[in-house]
Amino acid sequence: MKLLPTPLAGLTLIETTAIADARGRFVRVFCEQELAAMTGGNPIAQVNLATTHRAGSIRGLHFQREPAAESKLVRCLRGRVYDVAVDLRKGSTTFLHWHAYELDASGQRQVYIPAGFAHGFQALEDDVELLYLHGARWSPAHEGTLRFDDPALGIAWPLPITQVSDKDRQAPLLGAGFCGISA
Repeated sequence: MKLLPTPLAGLTLIETTAIADARGRFVRVFCEQELAAMTGGNPIAQVNLATTHRAGSIRGLHFQREPAAESKLVRCLRGRVYDVAVDLRKGSTTFLHWHAYELDASGQRQVYIPAGFAHGFQALEDDVELLYLHGARWSPAHEGTLRFDDPALGIAWPLPITQVSDKDRQAPLLGAGFCGISA
């Protein structure tokens, strides 16, 4: 695993190498020892699989507040996505900055998103699948959502938006009073 820092502290792109032969390929997705510097040795608490049927669809931007703040290790298993992380950490020098990257099913890249970030993605193809390894269990009482089209963020989604859930579409816009979350 090759760990590649991004402009947002803690947000890390991870390149993996596939071992291939006539049978197919093998890729290590998670190694506690190699990723311990990022994860702090926290265990994986939950694993989720998201399937999105239509190109242009957006999921997110989702996060959890303390005491249920969660980190995520995200990998694309099928198709291609434009994956976005937004720094919500109170006091961060990159507060409300976002960074995006393309993940695809080639299996070469995945991303580690630390606690204190919102996460979302846009499907760049039909029928994409993302695998999420979460550092905390989902807690509805601590869940938050940012609007995908909030002008305060100015996220440049690459495709026309085709589908968004009612929950994500109805998320409030950031106001001047939003000072971040503790992580």
